[in-house]
Amino acid sequence: LGQHHRVAVVHNGIIENFAELRAELEASGDEMRSETDTEIAAHLLEREVEAGADLTTAMQRVATRLEGAFTLVALDAEDPERVVAARRNSPLVVGLGDGENFLGSDVAAFIEFTREALELGQDQVVTIARDGVAVTDFAGAAVEPRHYHVDWDLSAAQKDGYDWFMRKEIYEQPRAVADSLLGRRTPQGKLQLDEVRLDDDELREIDKIIIIAAGTSFYAGLVAKYAIEHWCRIPVEVELSSEFRYRDPILTHSTLVVAISQSGETADTLQAIRHARVQRSKVLAICNTNGSTIPRESDAVIYTHAGPEIGVASTKGFMTQVIASYLLALYLAQVKGMRYDEEVAHVLDQLEQMPALIQRVLDQDEAVYALARDQVDASTVLFL
Repeated sequence: LGQHHRVAVVHNGIIENFAELRAELEASGDEMRSETDTEIAAHLLEREVEAGADLTTAMQRVATRLEGAFTLVALDAEDPERVVAARRNSPLVVGLGDGENFLGSDVAAFIEFTREALELGQDQVVTIARDGVAVTDFAGAAVEPRHYHVDWDLSAAQKDGYDWFMRKEIYEQPRAVADSLLGRRTPQGKLQLDEVRLDDDELREIDKIIIIAAGTSFYAGLVAKYAIEHWCRIPVEVELSSEFRYRDPILTHSTLVVAISQSGETADTLQAIRHARVQRSKVLAICNTNGSTIPRESDAVIYTHAGPEIGVASTKGFMTQVIASYLLALYLAQVKGMRYDEEVAHVLDQLEQMPALIQRVLDQDEAVYALARDQVDASTVLFL
């Protein structure tokens, strides 16, 4: 809340210059009730609206003063029919309903009510009311956001009778892998990806690949390294995205940076690909979330089509990232002429058998449960 409780704010991210802004506010009489950077944004917004600005204009002005990665959502108690939000380097999407509109960091937040959404770009402000949505940049210029349809519904985010989301998603792996492989062949039998804004000559110039990822995606990247080096004979490095910018990596126009991210909004990975683009490197994203920031800012995309993954640890998310990594390796081998079309087609044939083979393993689940029951009371487990 602001100083006079007129403006309320929800904040995701980090405002890096909050100490400087806090000192400025305190010097002019504001009293802070917390140590958070979120409160700074509320006070700044409230000052603007009390000086006569509407909340949208206030958000535009305040957002330009903030440094870091943030999503801000704000409400003015004297104008409660509107909600205003801003994003920089942090996820925010709009849901379009009938007589109602929504804001969320992910479409799963409002999928129960609508499957129509708007993707917001970097440094944009959105104002929503019951009957409309308006988007501007931080300077106040009107922006036309891209509309898209979400192709999964609420039932995909519910447990479908399983005790836990993780168990449900384990059993969804055959379908997820099959969906990841759908539509990958042209009528001529060649392998194709989802979106490629690079021509074949640019891809033939690639002489080094750096895979950047975090968490589970990093492990998928280690598998991608084996596949790419085996089929393409291109050297591959795999790095944690949080470390990438700080070691001053060697990047050129013939380097391909592959960003693997389930959400497409992983902050460290996003900053890493922006660094790569400044160095004129090409960027390809492997991602599960259509319309998210990392695919939008990349030169090419392979979507994993796994549907929402709620459970932890990752199951179908990791599996489909591995499939996408194989597809990337095969595609590069095809473009660079390292493998004959028949060889690529043969591996695709093998990949398309994977859903049935995964299902065969899942059909033996009672043996797995029996083993788990035997070990449930073990105090120590050693993995070699």
